[in-house]
Amino acid sequence: MSLDTPLANEIAEKLRRKRYLAKVATPLPDQVRVFTVSNQKGGVGKTTSAVNLAGALARRGARVLVIDLDPQGNASTALGVAHMPDTSSIYEVLIGDAEMSDVVQPSTDHENLLCVPSTIHLAGAEIELVGLEQREYRLANALHTYLTEQTDPFHYVIIDCPPSLGLLTINAFVAATEVLIPIQCEYYALEGLSQLINNIQLIKSHLNPRLELSTILLTMYATRTNLSAEVAAEVREHFPKQTLHTVIPRSVRVAEAPSFSQTVHNYDGNNIGALAYLEAAHEIAERFAESSEPTPVEEKEGH
Repeated sequence: MSLDTPLANEIAEKLRRKRYLAKVATPLPDQVRVFTVSNQKGGVGKTTSAVNLAGALARRGARVLVIDLDPQGNASTALGVAHMPDTSSIYEVLIGDAEMSDVVQPSTDHENLLCVPSTIHLAGAEIELVGLEQREYRLANALHTYLTEQTDPFHYVIIDCPPSLGLLTINAFVAATEVLIPIQCEYYALEGLSQLINNIQLIKSHLNPRLELSTILLTMYATRTNLSAEVAAEVREHFPKQTLHTVIPRSVRVAEAPSFSQTVHNYDGNNIGALAYLEAAHEIAERFAESSEPTPVEEKEGH
């Protein structure tokens, strides 16, 4: 009887990932790495990847801060952090009514993981920020102040921003040094990517010269379809240095976890998606371990 079945292949892949993760030590950066997780195209696993990578990095020994900059507050939900309308949040920080240290909460996901929550009030912040001084630098300044106050330093800051280019996303780009783009392995995967890269270059030129597109993560990968392999090959052709070797497979458990206010690691840590995020987190940590400088992006024509 043949063992070449989807179930057998998934079990074998789980064992491979577990063995690999058990034998490697994930390096910690010498200084904090600040990522903005961004994609203007919706439904690509942006928030899912932000929270699950944060949870994975925490489980690999890093101290991680997640900043939920999306008014929908999905990252706050997934991390088990209170974000009711009366909760002090990133909104108060941006408009100057609170310090970041006043609003940071521990996540129920892991002891190494903290979160700055979002609330519905953030939806109006785009308009309120227009009239404020240094409107593009509000998050960067608040984050810098908070990080310099820490006696127990963070290794990673992950900013989950809304799927649009407004002042909130611009604040995220200005506060970060690296951009991580999740790309789903489906039709039109690269749609809008050229505009996003142009926006990154504009921010780099005018507001934040340290910003680089360092990481592309392939999500929703279906091993049994040619399409996923074709999309992955196309992305790797255009962005060979930025694209992680690890891909995140399509998984119902990964999709279900946020509705239970959990990352996939807490919801089902034995799931293939949870193991993939752990492996991706290790790769992110390892690939720049020797150099804290991310790889500059070279924009390709035609996308």
